[in-house]
Amino acid sequence: MVRIGLLGIAHLHFYSYASAVQRLPNAELVGLYDDDAARAEEAAKLFSTTFYKCPEELLKNADAVIICSENSFHRKWVELAAKHGKDILCEKPIATTVADAEAMIKACDAAGVRLQIAFPVRFSTPMRRVKAMLEQGALGELLAVRGTNRGRMPGGWFIDRELAGGGAVMDHTVHVVDVVRWFTGREVVSVYAEVDSMIHDIDIDDCGMLCMELEGGVPFTQDPSWSRPSSYHTWGDVTLQLVGTKGTISVDALAQSLTVYSNAEGKMVTHPFTEDMDLELIKDFVEMVETKRSPSITGFDGLQAMAVALAAYESAKQGKPVTLR
Repeated sequence: MVRIGLLGIAHLHFYSYASAVQRLPNAELVGLYDDDAARAEEAAKLFSTTFYKCPEELLKNADAVIICSENSFHRKWVELAAKHGKDILCEKPIATTVADAEAMIKACDAAGVRLQIAFPVRFSTPMRRVKAMLEQGALGELLAVRGTNRGRMPGGWFIDRELAGGGAVMDHTVHVVDVVRWFTGREVVSVYAEVDSMIHDIDIDDCGMLCMELEGGVPFTQDPSWSRPSSYHTWGDVTLQLVGTKGTISVDALAQSLTVYSNAEGKMVTHPFTEDMDLELIKDFVEMVETKRSPSITGFDGLQAMAVALAAYESAKQGKPVTLR
């Protein structure tokens, strides 16, 4: 039985991750800690688990931790967990600066603990099928990629630059960039981006357009926006279109769903019928801890995806393309 602790619960994904832990027969949710005691006490009651008033006490009782704090606090919690010898699943983005991400990876390597980054889209059935098709050469030579990750504006600390590190571009770029890196084995080498706040009355970016270049000169564009209204039937989308010499593949990670006209919700809502991506992510993490294998999604993966988002902000600031190191 793998004992899992939750270290920081500010991110909305905390709820699905905690629920996933409790659904697994080989995992136990031993408790949680958060700097906001009121938030932590409420969450502990919701999941019938223990609220620890001291993070070190939680770490003493856990084999591994899931970190769902505000983005800018990821480093301090990862370093603390690594110091206590605990394997870690860290919510995306890995951090808000390259220096913090590199320090997190270094701390885990030095402590001999495993750092996995939470990119659940890799566990989507449609995405996995496309990955298999690409490995079989179904697309031929890759010519171009187009992606979207368009969701609802989450509010709260997500629109606080100090805590989030950025708005929609930081929040949504990393998912699509990670999948494309996973699909192709290629890094983003340059970014030109337009970033702005045009949809909501907030002092942080809510939309953008990234024009990137993958290794080998392949163009890659992405819309990472908070462009969906609060009444939208699901939280958003993750889509990709890949063009190759043998054809085109289009994929939507959330397309396998049922549409329900809900009187209770007062709107149309979408219920997925495919595998739960978050549950599959947590299964993978627990298996990693049990078997002591390497993470399927590494700290380096998290660093590379975050670096693209940061390069997009720098490009928008300079008004010209930015080359990634």
